[in-house]
Amino acid sequence: MRKKAVYIFLCLLGLWLPYSQFVPWLLANGLNVRLLTAELAGSRLAMFFVWDVVVSAATLAIFLRIEAQSLRIRHVWLVPVAIVTVGVSLGLPLFLYLRQRALEEPGRLKA
Repeated sequence: MRKKAVYIFLCLLGLWLPYSQFVPWLLANGLNVRLLTAELAGSRLAMFFVWDVVVSAATLAIFLRIEAQSLRIRHVWLVPVAIVTVGVSLGLPLFLYLRQRALEEPGRLKA
């Protein structure tokens, strides 16, 4: 299977799995930010995962900036949008797809 196809599949999975949990919660509770925050910070274990995702998102943002400049990746603005609206589960495979697409552009020297 081609790399880009794998990354697109992971994008779809990274969108579907988180939203399969969030949308039912949103339908049941509405956009209740106070409840959302309380449930996210409900335990030390929950905070473990929250901070893991926050650090992963920050790391991806830094890596994105460095790679996007050096490889001249187009449409890279979509990645921060994906991170903010869904999370790293969509942002990372989307970035890898865009990076792979840039590497495969005709005329680009192979590394």
